[in-house]
Amino acid sequence: MKSTLAPGIRLITSFSRDSWYRGFILLLTFLFYTAYHLSRKPISIVKSELHRNCSTVIRPADLNITNNVTWCDWPPFDQDNYQTLFGVLDNSFLVAYAIGMFFSGIFGERLPLRYYLSFGMLMSGLFTCLFGLGFYWNIHSLGYYAFIQVMNGLMQTTGWPAVVACVGNWFGKGKRGFIMGVWNSHTSVGNILGSLIAGVFVSSAWGMSFIVPGLIIASTGILCFFFLVESEFLFISYNKTNDQENGETEPLLHSSSNADRTINGAISTEPQEIVEEHTEAISFCAALSIPGVVEFSLCLLFAKLVSYTFLYWLPLYISNVAHFDPKQAGDMSTLFDVGGILGGVMAGLVSDYTGGRATTCCVMLVAAAPMLFLYNSIGQRSLGTTIGMLLVCGGLVNGPYALITTAVSADLGTHESLRGNSRALSTVTAIIDGTGSIGAALGPLLAGLISPTGWNNVFYMLITADILACLVRNTTLCFHYSLYCYITVERKFKLSS
Repeated sequence: MKSTLAPGIRLITSFSRDSWYRGFILLLTFLFYTAYHLSRKPISIVKSELHRNCSTVIRPADLNITNNVTWCDWPPFDQDNYQTLFGVLDNSFLVAYAIGMFFSGIFGERLPLRYYLSFGMLMSGLFTCLFGLGFYWNIHSLGYYAFIQVMNGLMQTTGWPAVVACVGNWFGKGKRGFIMGVWNSHTSVGNILGSLIAGVFVSSAWGMSFIVPGLIIASTGILCFFFLVESEFLFISYNKTNDQENGETEPLLHSSSNADRTINGAISTEPQEIVEEHTEAISFCAALSIPGVVEFSLCLLFAKLVSYTFLYWLPLYISNVAHFDPKQAGDMSTLFDVGGILGGVMAGLVSDYTGGRATTCCVMLVAAAPMLFLYNSIGQRSLGTTIGMLLVCGGLVNGPYALITTAVSADLGTHESLRGNSRALSTVTAIIDGTGSIGAALGPLLAGLISPTGWNNVFYMLITADILACLVRNTTLCFHYSLYCYITVERKFKLSS
C-alpha cells in the first residue's frame, strides 16, 4: 500500500504561506481590540459595588458607622444622585473618545501603525490601572476618577482606526462582510472577558477589576510592538527574493482584480511585482464628502447610543430589576454580547449574499425596537426568558453596529470616487466611528438622567433611538440623492446651453 501524507499535514500544506500570514494578522488584531474592549468593561460591573443596598450586606462587628443606609458604599457614590455621578464617569470617557476619534484617524494615516497601536495600548493600560489603584489609595474624589476616564478615552481612540486599516491592508474584498463580521466579534469577546474578569474581584477588592484588565491591554501593546506587520507591502518588501504568489493576494485597498492567475488550470508561481502607492493621505473634508459617509455616520450615532447604553448600564439594570448580586448580574449581562457575536456574523453573511448592507442594517434596527420593549416587559419573568431575550436583543442591537463599523466603513474607505487612493480607510473609519461615539456618549448620559424616573422610560428612549437610526439613514440618503440629481441636471443644462 502506497504511503501518503497524514490528513492533518495535507490540510496545513494546502494553505499558502500568504494565507498563514494573513491569518496571523487577523488573529493579532483580534487580540488587540479584544483587549481594548476588555479594559472598558469593568466600570459597568463595578457600579453595583460602588453603590449597594447596604441593608442586605452583613456588617462587620468591629465597624463603627454613622449611617446604616450607605455604610457599605464607596464615596462619593454613596449619595442619592449616584446615578448622575455614574453618568459623569461614563461621559468623561465617551465624550473624550468621541472627540479624540475624529483626530485619531488622521494620526493613524500619518504615523506607523505599529508604534501608534503599541503606544495607545500601553497608555490605556496605565490609566485603567490608575482607576483601580484609587481603591488601594483610598481616593474618594470624583475629579480623580473623571480625569482618569478622560485620559483613558483619548488613549482608546488609537485602537479602532488602526486595526481596521491593518486588516484592510492585508485582506481581499471577497466575503468582506462575513470575514469582518467574524473578526468584529472581538468587541463582544472583549466585553464578555472584561465582565468575567471584573466579576471575579468586584465583591472582594474592586480595584483589581481594573488593574488586571489594565495589565492585559498593556501586555498586548508589547506584543504589538514586537509582532505587528501593518501592511502586506511592508512584509513583502522585507522578503522580496523569497516571495511567490499563492492564492488571493489582493489587498483590500487595491481596486484591480488578480483573481485569475492560472495557466491551463495550474496555479502560476511567478512572483508578482508589488508597487508601493505614494498617494497623499486624504483630508477630513474630502473623506466627509465620500457618498454614504454622512448617512452611515448618523445611522451609527443612534445605533451606538443603544449599544453603549447596554454596555454601561445592563449589569446595573439586571441587578436592580432581577435582584442579582453584582457578580451574577455581570455574568448574565455577557449573554447580550454573545448575541452580539451571532448578530454581527449573521449581518455580514446576509449583506454579502444580498449585496444590501443598508437594507440589512435597517431591517435589524426595526426588528430590535419591539424586542427591546418585550425584554423590558417580560424579560425578567424566568431565567430561560431572560437568557433568550438577551441573546436576541444583543444580536439585533449589535448586528447593525458591527456591520457599519467594519464592512460598511471598508466599502466607503475604498469607494470608487477615491480613484485608488489607499490612504482613506483610517480617516473614513474614524469619522464614522467618531460620529457614532457621540451617540455612545449620549446614551449612558441619558440613561443616568432618565433612570431615576423608572427603567421603562430608559427603554422607551432606546426604542426611539433604534427607529431614528433607520429613519435618519434613509432620509439623509434621499436628500443626498436629490442633491446629486439636481447638480447633474444643472451641469447638463449648462453644457447644452
